[in-house]
Amino acid sequence: MTNHSEAAGQFEPDSSVHATGVARPGNPFDEPVVTLRTPAELADALPYLLGFRPEESIVLLALHGERGRFGGRVRLGVPERAEDWPSVAEQLAQCLVGGSERRGERPDGIVVFLCQDPLGAETGQQVVERLRPLAQELRTACGRLDVPVLEVVCISQNRFWTYCCPDTRCCPPEGVPLLRPGTSVLAAAATYMGVQAGATQSEIRGRLTPWETAAATDQERALDAASIDLLPRMLRDAQDLEDADDTEAKRDAHRDKARDKARDKDRNKDRNKDRDEERNEGPDRARGEGRDVASETLDLARRIMARLEASPPTPGDTLEADNRDDELIAHDEAAALIFGLQARTTRDRAAEWMEGAEGPPALRLWRALSRRCVGAYAEYAAAPLALAGWVAWSLGDLAEGQEALDMALGADSGYAFALLLNQACNEDLDPESIRRCLRRKREARDGAAPRRRRRRLSRTASGTSPTSGGPNGDSANGPTKGPQSRRRATRRTAKDSR
Repeated sequence: MTNHSEAAGQFEPDSSVHATGVARPGNPFDEPVVTLRTPAELADALPYLLGFRPEESIVLLALHGERGRFGGRVRLGVPERAEDWPSVAEQLAQCLVGGSERRGERPDGIVVFLCQDPLGAETGQQVVERLRPLAQELRTACGRLDVPVLEVVCISQNRFWTYCCPDTRCCPPEGVPLLRPGTSVLAAAATYMGVQAGATQSEIRGRLTPWETAAATDQERALDAASIDLLPRMLRDAQDLEDADDTEAKRDAHRDKARDKARDKDRNKDRNKDRDEERNEGPDRARGEGRDVASETLDLARRIMARLEASPPTPGDTLEADNRDDELIAHDEAAALIFGLQARTTRDRAAEWMEGAEGPPALRLWRALSRRCVGAYAEYAAAPLALAGWVAWSLGDLAEGQEALDMALGADSGYAFALLLNQACNEDLDPESIRRCLRRKREARDGAAPRRRRRRLSRTASGTSPTSGGPNGDSANGPTKGPQSRRRATRRTAKDSR
């Protein structure tokens, strides 16, 4: 906005700005309102509005009412290719305006932030000029939705620039230094309310980024070995399920034809009885065997979660906490889990560990597995990163949740689980609706578990042995090609996970 004497927005401790403090009823000082009038104050407010200090981001904040109260917000990494900027601007504008309308409050204005540090020998001022077309695309996209962009602020190298103010006296070409953290009125009010700026974006990403140490070589060898052991079993399981579905469809067609031609009532009864026995036996056997890798994966994950829970993290030292978690997980264990989570059904079961006593150790495990997707297995990180993002969001840490989901899409841009969750986060949806769905699935499955277990036992007793596999009995020959080929084959096997 060009008139810096007007209010740019109001910081209020509501859900849209992620206040974590609890106000005491009846005390007006428990709900302070801070009016922001200048780009400097807007730039200072951004970490408190997001919950972390962004470094490579496009951020759109909605303003509501005459006083410009902050509402919803969307954030996305700055696309590397300038040709992607128009479509990204359109998507972000529609996401913010559409999400606000669904919550019953259309924005009256929007404030945009572009946060990026210089690349190579680039200066902050050069970053501003390079991103100027992106700023214009965002203003145009919002304008097409009849919502004006009141201010666009670029933050780089601890300085800020505004694209909307032509007055060089207050917004000089060399930029203006950011306020020192913790010294503003807003910082004091936020601290009082329990709202914290938190870690930087790079610190959050650092907890989820694959290793680049000497241990990465050992981990990649373990992943190679796991691919030779697990890939044939996953391929066989997937084929068994496909064959079972085809067989069931053929039986259905045969049943319809036999029903039309059948004349003898007693003969029909016998035929129906035989058909029902075959139907119960064939598909159930294939599906029972297909759960072998999934069961092993989930059982191993539970054991490691119990191991992590028995070793509480060091308070306040995330690096030490992550190093300690890494020491508690062997290379072969991590490799087995990474492969097992590529299956959609297994990943969905793991997503149920999202709250209560299960949530924190699950989040630590998904972070650790994300760090283990090294070398040629970078694409495999989509599953543990998406799980880390989901659990972090479910536990109330939206900043880490969004960052992990962004990284999951960076590993696999078409990963449907991360795409859906990322959209839900950006639209400020309540994760409780997803939690309720997962709880119902878990309760339904647990209620049906005793019956399935009895069927498997009877088949074994009658001489049908379940599929053997893994380190104790899998005799299938693994592929002889390198990790890239194995990765493509596994991703085809788990293509339903997208």
